[in-house]
Amino acid sequence: MKTFSARPADIKRKQHVIDAADKTLGRLSSQIAKLLMGKHKPIYTPNQDTGDFVVVINAEKIRFTGKKAEQKTYYRHSGYPGGLRSITLEKMMQQFPTRAIEYAVKGMLPHTRLGARMIKKLRVYAGTTYPNAPKKKADTVKESK
Repeated sequence: MKTFSARPADIKRKQHVIDAADKTLGRLSSQIAKLLMGKHKPIYTPNQDTGDFVVVINAEKIRFTGKKAEQKTYYRHSGYPGGLRSITLEKMMQQFPTRAIEYAVKGMLPHTRLGARMIKKLRVYAGTTYPNAPKKKADTVKESK
């Protein structure tokens, strides 16, 4: 029996909408990373992007355990002397409520060009509405002549 290797023609992508309200950051992020990589599919191939599209709503209502909100710190550096910047998780959730999920998922994906392609299939929204959401059909009334 030969080992199956997925080709681009074999890949069929679906869209998953995940509600992040009252879910723990790490557990939710690992589920999202699994969907983006395609590990939930039987055609998963490590060197191909077989994953699906993921839309996360209610990112502002995500939950943290312990004292992470006050103690967890994100760092970045501009590359210049004295260019180290830091922000706590609590302050980040007030200013940019979607970034905590984006950073957590990005850390769980491969740190290669393949991972860069996978992260582009993730969309995170703070509220419940998002673009291209299915529209509710209004009751249609036929006009009589």
